[in-house]
Amino acid sequence: MSNEKMFWADQIVQELKKRIETDPKLKSIYKKQGLLVYDEKTPSGHIHVGSGRGWIIHDVIAKSCRDIGLNAKFALASDDIDPYDKPNKDLPKSFDKYIGIPFMNIPSPVKGYKSFADYYFRQAVDKFKEIGIEADIESTGENYQTGVFNKAIKIILDNADKVKAVFERIYDKPYDKLPFNPICDKCGKIATTFADKWDSKKELVYYTCKKDLVAWVEGCGHTAWTSPYNGGGKLPWKVEWAAKWFSKGVICEFAGKDHFTKGGSRDVANAISLEILDFPPPYPSTKNYIGKAYEFFTIGGKKMSTSKGAGVSFADAVDNLSPQILRYLLVRTRPWAVIDFNPKGTNDLILLFDRYDRTERIFFDMEEVDDREVINNKRIYELSHIGKIPKKMPAQIPLIHAATVMQIGGDVSSAIKILEDSQYIKTLTKEDKEIVEQRLADAKKWTLNFADEQHKFELNKDAKGIKLSQNQKKALKDIAKALKKKISEKELHQKIYDTARENNLETKEVFTAAYKALINKEKGPRLASFILTIGKEKAIKLFES
Repeated sequence: MSNEKMFWADQIVQELKKRIETDPKLKSIYKKQGLLVYDEKTPSGHIHVGSGRGWIIHDVIAKSCRDIGLNAKFALASDDIDPYDKPNKDLPKSFDKYIGIPFMNIPSPVKGYKSFADYYFRQAVDKFKEIGIEADIESTGENYQTGVFNKAIKIILDNADKVKAVFERIYDKPYDKLPFNPICDKCGKIATTFADKWDSKKELVYYTCKKDLVAWVEGCGHTAWTSPYNGGGKLPWKVEWAAKWFSKGVICEFAGKDHFTKGGSRDVANAISLEILDFPPPYPSTKNYIGKAYEFFTIGGKKMSTSKGAGVSFADAVDNLSPQILRYLLVRTRPWAVIDFNPKGTNDLILLFDRYDRTERIFFDMEEVDDREVINNKRIYELSHIGKIPKKMPAQIPLIHAATVMQIGGDVSSAIKILEDSQYIKTLTKEDKEIVEQRLADAKKWTLNFADEQHKFELNKDAKGIKLSQNQKKALKDIAKALKKKISEKELHQKIYDTARENNLETKEVFTAAYKALINKEKGPRLASFILTIGKEKAIKLFES
């Protein structure tokens, strides 16, 4: 199969395989530890769902590698040694005293967590099992403390003049410090320390905790020589990125487009990786090309921010959307395409559920499409499915219909009975029952959290007091009479139109009368289907009253 016809993740895997086979250094790393797909996130607050895009991309690449027999894993690191650099809007002012201190050294705002960093990071990664992400979870701070980065730190500090040259070449302005940020021995801050001397024999850095180094927090003025190893501090982010690749043996790591701009963090990290650490930058970068980043995931056109608390959190998205559908959205969209998704008050979520159902039908050969679409959809289904893939086509209920029966029944068991009574579903296997229950639960979440008013209703207990014309009342009684006999949805639909003509009414007037009698609204779900879903006896009672 040509690369052009392959699913996006499988194309990437073929390129990774080729790199390992043709680069002696990567071949040696792969032989020693396998193919490491890496990512990281600073836990500065509630992590937004946009970060989940990178996690799913990396998870899918690692899974696709394993599908062709490569030894591959995905690891995600919490950049918990980064400094707390601005007040968190969710926390009291008392936390402002920790500004400038590494997140891992700040107490958790909630009991039961090791630190500020642990609390916010776990809100996201504890949801990984629900959304099907398989990842080794790491702490960047712990990697520093256990000496994982010691070798890279020494190389960087021994070649500080080369690091300076890289920064000055890319940014065209002076770089006047050592590329290392110690943790102040006195006040514990890392944001305010300025290192300007490196004793390569004693392997110590000299720093000052400056009062005016950054505008947002003051240092304590302390000066000292300190070891840069085993958690004594951290490398600046752009240098640290390259040090991670070198130290961990990273072969693949994407990032968002904000990092891949000309002169951005990836540009600097690539240069340091190549020129100082002698390590090939991970895919999608090459020695001569920065590579393509993945695009943003926006909600209603708005970019999200963890530090500002802007947007929908990853944990909330998994809780309030279907994890299966959220994973499907992130898998099916090529990384290089923007995702703008707004579940609230739009049809976005309805369409997404419909597309997932179509992909599932294609996977089980229940819908005819061309060969390329078959290949793409089958791969999307395999990589987006959470848990074991069913052996046969599961029961399907469109989101809108599931929402309708949930609002009529009020709970899952009553909704299933309505589906059975209306013969929408027949005897369910244990597996199908679980799938139907999940779809009904998803529909309830959608109705409560996202649906607009036209999709919400409450069934009338009686229709007394509903104001209708005599002709409308007569039309409803005619429909009620027809319902007392065996009638199909198609026949009922036609009867509604015939009744309007027979009673000198516009069709719209009959529909309005029926919806008012049933749910006291002028519009609602597709009428014939809705009447049969409610149950003929209930509809007859309301129409006749």
